[in-house]
Amino acid sequence: MGFASARLAAQSPQGDTEKELERYRQMLSDPFSNPAFLAADRGEALWAERRGSKDASLEGCDLGEGPGKLEGAFAKLPRHFADADRVMDTEQRLLFCMEKLQGLDTTDVIARRFSAPGRTSDMEDLVAFIASKSSGMKIQPQLSHPKEKEMAAVGEALFYTRGGVNDFSCASCHAEEGKRIRLTNLPNFSVKSKSAQETMGSWPTYRVSQSAVRTMQNRLWDCYRQQRWPVPEYGSDAITALTVYLQQQAEGGELNVPSIKR
Repeated sequence: MGFASARLAAQSPQGDTEKELERYRQMLSDPFSNPAFLAADRGEALWAERRGSKDASLEGCDLGEGPGKLEGAFAKLPRHFADADRVMDTEQRLLFCMEKLQGLDTTDVIARRFSAPGRTSDMEDLVAFIASKSSGMKIQPQLSHPKEKEMAAVGEALFYTRGGVNDFSCASCHAEEGKRIRLTNLPNFSVKSKSAQETMGSWPTYRVSQSAVRTMQNRLWDCYRQQRWPVPEYGSDAITALTVYLQQQAEGGELNVPSIKR
């Protein structure tokens, strides 16, 4: 780009920038352009694969709608599970099923929780597959059980808790309208809003900049990393609590997953 072109680009109104970004997103919205669907295919194979000391597949795993029933399950997670007496998100529940149903040693699964060049992630693939079965459905936070209500309250408290070397909280970036980082608009989660619905309705997603599928576990882990907090453990109740709160703020939003982002 020449100097004159660069100057004109710099002077382009914000509306033009948004239009070009939206055009870019539309170009990538075709499933044939989204590598996340390859991950979903791998996840489907993993769901049916017999593994562990019990030589069992995950097809008997109950994600809240009954053993093996996937349609609509992701839209209602996290939720309370009586057999564990815990509120679990998708990845916590999958780990539970791997250990209890399959008798699988999940050490390697957890070590590969986030994919990297030359390293796939069973969890990312499985979540992409499971989430795809709720695409087009509405986000339905489950808040009837006392422990679900407790998790929502803990999640809200975490959202506003400041800490780390920068004294940041989630609310530092996500509690006002109109905030952005570079070309990324930041959703406001302090109130129930369309931006909250659109954001929560788009995870898991394929990150073009990382050439990888990313789940909400990864998104929140990375948020804490960027705030310079100690990063949370994978599958921690704190991350689940925060997710319950975010889902509450996004209630009624439509899931379009797996999506694709920059």
